[in-house]
Amino acid sequence: MASTVWKGYITFGLISIPIRLFTAARSEHVAFHQVHAVCNTRIKQQLYCPTCERVVERSELVKGYEVEKGQFVQITDEEVKKIAPPSTDTMEISEFVKIRDIDPLYYESSYYALPEEAGKKAYQLLLGTMEKSGYAALAKVGMHRREYIVVIRPREHGLTLHTMYYPNEVRAVQGYGATDQVKLKPQEIELAEQLIKKLAAPFQPDRYQDEYRKHLLELVEAKSAGKRIEGEPKRRKAPVIDLMQALQKSLSQSAAAKKPAAHARGSRPSRARRASRG
Repeated sequence: MASTVWKGYITFGLISIPIRLFTAARSEHVAFHQVHAVCNTRIKQQLYCPTCERVVERSELVKGYEVEKGQFVQITDEEVKKIAPPSTDTMEISEFVKIRDIDPLYYESSYYALPEEAGKKAYQLLLGTMEKSGYAALAKVGMHRREYIVVIRPREHGLTLHTMYYPNEVRAVQGYGATDQVKLKPQEIELAEQLIKKLAAPFQPDRYQDEYRKHLLELVEAKSAGKRIEGEPKRRKAPVIDLMQALQKSLSQSAAAKKPAAHARGSRPSRARRASRG
């Protein structure tokens, strides 16, 4: 069973729904350790105090916030608990919005909300009503030492939560959105639309995988077996000089890739990656 990351109540009006939150998605990556190249031993990093000039134990550490350069205010766990907002155990819905009105840029992390036995009826009431109306709920929740704004939405007959960034956390980049003055030819737009239609497909996330992670694991496995991996040569992309020519070529390549013959060619063993004895 997955671990509970938050336990409390969703409330709207006078209705309270006891729930638990579980992590819905997390990134997977290949974890490397720092090892000594000479003896292949994992190193240990020590905590050193430059003022006392000695190594300190973790039990001697406290949290500190830097108010000026080199000046810290110490904060204890007990002090943090005293100022915790009500949202640490109660998620009060403040309003309902159309999910299409929320820019996905604001989404941070995703969680499944599962009801406790006593809250199943109220949970189903909220879920069914939101499914029917097309609305999502906005609320606040306190966890991981901060208060998040969250959107609660129906998904596959359950409630899913997304923590969201606050507006001040969303970055602005100079020059973004400043290409609308570029002049395009009608033929270029038409060819681009044709290319989009040829590449259009239903969203199927299981069609994609992290190739970089896969190749890293292959490298680890090969080196463990005393082999070596010959990497794929990197393809250099030539700069686009003639946009019309590039669009026409892209359409031709897209059409060729969908032919059965292309599938037959793709079934032959690749010569790009092969393992050999070291």
